[in-house]
Amino acid sequence: MSAGPSAAPGSNAGALRHVLSHLVTPLLMCVGMGLAYLGAFHAPEPHDLRVDVVGSGPSAQVLAQTLQDKGDGALSVRTVADRDTAVDHLMTQQSYGAYLPGKSPELLVATASSDTSATVVQKVFTEVAAGQGAPLDVTDVAPTADGDPTGQGLFFLMVAVSIGSYASVAVIGGAGAVLALRIRAALAIGTSFVVSLIGVAFAGPVFGLVDHGLGGLWAMAWLYSAGILLVGVGLHTFLKRWTTLGVMALFVMLNFTSSGGIFRPELQPGFFGALHSFWNGAGFVEGLRSHVYFDGYGLGGHVLVLALWFVVGLAAVGVAGRAEARRLRTAAVTPGTTADPSALPAGAAPAAAAGAGASPKGDGADEEEEMEEAVGV
Repeated sequence: MSAGPSAAPGSNAGALRHVLSHLVTPLLMCVGMGLAYLGAFHAPEPHDLRVDVVGSGPSAQVLAQTLQDKGDGALSVRTVADRDTAVDHLMTQQSYGAYLPGKSPELLVATASSDTSATVVQKVFTEVAAGQGAPLDVTDVAPTADGDPTGQGLFFLMVAVSIGSYASVAVIGGAGAVLALRIRAALAIGTSFVVSLIGVAFAGPVFGLVDHGLGGLWAMAWLYSAGILLVGVGLHTFLKRWTTLGVMALFVMLNFTSSGGIFRPELQPGFFGALHSFWNGAGFVEGLRSHVYFDGYGLGGHVLVLALWFVVGLAAVGVAGRAEARRLRTAAVTPGTTADPSALPAGAAPAAAAGAGASPKGDGADEEEEMEEAVGV
């Protein structure tokens, strides 16, 4: 008599539990992405947005104070003596607009610093000029490249490089589980090199997001990508199939929203503005802006942020290496213990697992699911 029909209900129940347990990850991604993106972008409002009023007389002081009071914390208004000083502030990102009052009022902006901030400033001073009965002349002292008219191309370049990096973590950690950690780390470095070259192709010949400085762009793209990959490879030792959720939280949910690529910190809630000061996406976007449009002003600080994330990645790999070595030693001295395939040297995992009574296939199904989650299959 066949046992198939009686076994089917139990088999289906097990399969259903398996599916439901794995649905937790995409549902948490949904919640996390909603909280991060809507929290950061749904209601941009300026706060302490620095603008200058050009002039040293009483009228300039009164105008600045009036705007400061009327803004109720939205603007941080200062007076500067002359136009050259105002331009210098814009080119060093100390301000995001400068108003020159008079019969023909002029507004200076730097859209390469942030198109959305420039738009907010223009709206404010268009109303000021209209109140004085004069049209406003807008001068952009730092326009973006022709291939990036909105000034947001560098942000979407960061998105592409980020996805290529964090999705590769699941592949290296899953399909490469039988490889020694040093080989997985080397794969991470090599993959980051390829991802950075793809980024340069997008930024230069494909879309023309920048018209110079591709060498520096490549260096920052490689450093940024390598940091993500190394952190992810190190975390995979501990998080396993939860690695995708972990790296998405770090390098998508918190990263994209705090990068300043769409809205600068002055237009976002304070939490994301605080992350902007040290998160790697902000270091990448602001570093590219500095390198391409602002003659390298402040570039060292942004590169330092990327370098520190790279160091964090190296440290994560180092900690993972010690953990895997400890697991291997424990498995070697404990009878009947199955060694973690990711902790064994290349080619040793299947044999060790089989010798301990485990299936030679290991966690192949989970690895495949993890890779599918990472690339959105």
